[in-house]
Amino acid sequence: MTEYRHTVTADVPADELFAFLSHPENLPRYFPEMKVAEPQGGDSVHVEAEVHGRRVAGEAWLHTDPATRSLKWGAEGPDDYHGELRIRDDGPASSEITVTLHSVREADGDEVQQGLERTVAAMTHAASADADVEAAEGQGGWTSYDDKRDSSS
Repeated sequence: MTEYRHTVTADVPADELFAFLSHPENLPRYFPEMKVAEPQGGDSVHVEAEVHGRRVAGEAWLHTDPATRSLKWGAEGPDDYHGELRIRDDGPASSEITVTLHSVREADGDEVQQGLERTVAAMTHAASADADVEAAEGQGGWTSYDDKRDSSS
């Protein structure tokens, strides 16, 4: 099993970042290869991605744990692909994110590590941009969205 890990600090509060990342429908906003991510109930997510020039569809899972601000995900397949993401406070408006990927497939060179680093940069940028827009519109960001969604259920 090969493991890839990347840790970065982002200028987004930890709760806000977790709230944004815990919604699978946001995946295509920061993972360029992901074209569709539709929650199917429970931890199940229907995904479609462009992989080496061809469209691949399948079922994945995403488990979120708000108490620890962590996500775990995976997909069935020959590479036994799965990963986890943990967010911790790094100040009142800052977070530290650690993403770990696991796969039985070994990639050539730094392809996977570089892809991981690009994706983490894109996710923090997308979450920060959303937080800025939500704050400007007076909506309170993703954490408020989660509160509204929870109370309307």
